[in-house]
Amino acid sequence: MVNDVPERCYQCFRPKSLCFCAAIPEIDYRTDVLILQHIGERSHAFNTARIVHKALRQCRLIVDHNQRFGAQQLPIQANSGLLYPGANAPTLAELPAAERPAQLVIIDGTWHQAKTIVRDVPQLKALPCFRLAPSSPGQYRIRREPDSQSLSTLEATVAALQALEPETAGLDQLLSAFTTMVESQLGQLASHAVNRQRKPRQSRPRNLPFTLLQEAEHLVIAYGEATPRRAGQRRARSSPPVNWVAQRLSSQERFSRLLRPQQPLSATELDYMRLSLADFGAAVSGETFCREWSRFLRRNDVLVVYHQRTCQLLGHIEALQPRYLVLKSIFGNWQSGIRSMEELMTAEGLPLPTSNGQSRAHQRLDMAVAMVEHLRSHYGKLP
Repeated sequence: MVNDVPERCYQCFRPKSLCFCAAIPEIDYRTDVLILQHIGERSHAFNTARIVHKALRQCRLIVDHNQRFGAQQLPIQANSGLLYPGANAPTLAELPAAERPAQLVIIDGTWHQAKTIVRDVPQLKALPCFRLAPSSPGQYRIRREPDSQSLSTLEATVAALQALEPETAGLDQLLSAFTTMVESQLGQLASHAVNRQRKPRQSRPRNLPFTLLQEAEHLVIAYGEATPRRAGQRRARSSPPVNWVAQRLSSQERFSRLLRPQQPLSATELDYMRLSLADFGAAVSGETFCREWSRFLRRNDVLVVYHQRTCQLLGHIEALQPRYLVLKSIFGNWQSGIRSMEELMTAEGLPLPTSNGQSRAHQRLDMAVAMVEHLRSHYGKLP
């Protein structure tokens, strides 16, 4: 590990120099807010549902897979409405006071994830839909939105509450805290961009695979973990994975599965992986994992991993294993003495991604994705 990792705030998981917790107000309001978060969104570094949950006193945030959302009895009230632009959905602002919902259900995820949750959860299909009519584009400029009128979860929640209860204090302050976070992050990105521009461009390293630079739609970045080795104990050669995460580079589509461990995980092992026993409530069997992993992969996919051991985990459970590229081997051709992914990123002048409450596997996946994007942008267009 590098020694210059900045000290972090353990509420917002941002570097303390960029912490904006003090700017987040505590808001009392009337309309009950229930946020259903797609589990793939939980690990995103700049998810805004966490800010909403921190600010709204009675807000409930439930994180899960589509199937588990559909199988459980969600705490949806009788007079509830779904914030979703369904067919003929009225805007919240035009509703008479008597027709306003007592509870607002909000989905947190990408547009594709939101559509699949509405499709897969029977309780949501029975709810009336309401929409917003934003007068200006969303300000979430650090994440890609499907169109100029799309809003982040925080912006949508604030707009909805302002329409339903305009007298509620603190909503403008919450929006200001969001703007502060966005502006500070954009400043950081601009600073990194300037620093990178100052560095002389290198010639393309030898033995850099052509596939890594050309086939974005078939590149799948992956990271997997087996049960951590206990002190004084050798890891079994056939250790199956217990946490597997992957991301398709072209679409940013993610695959994330926890697998049932062969033996109960200790508190130390869970802390190391930055997971809890509750997280493993949705763990799947090896057979289910193999089936779902096969559905995620496409013909001609290429797996990109940091270490060859990652791919070996798939072999231990006889999961589909496409051809793969190993980042450690690629960089070993021109970066000597590299012992970890953190050192590799530091050597290439890349900022380390923040943990932001995500598991160790998700954070290391973010590192691998950053490395692949760096290789493609920095070396892909060189002669």
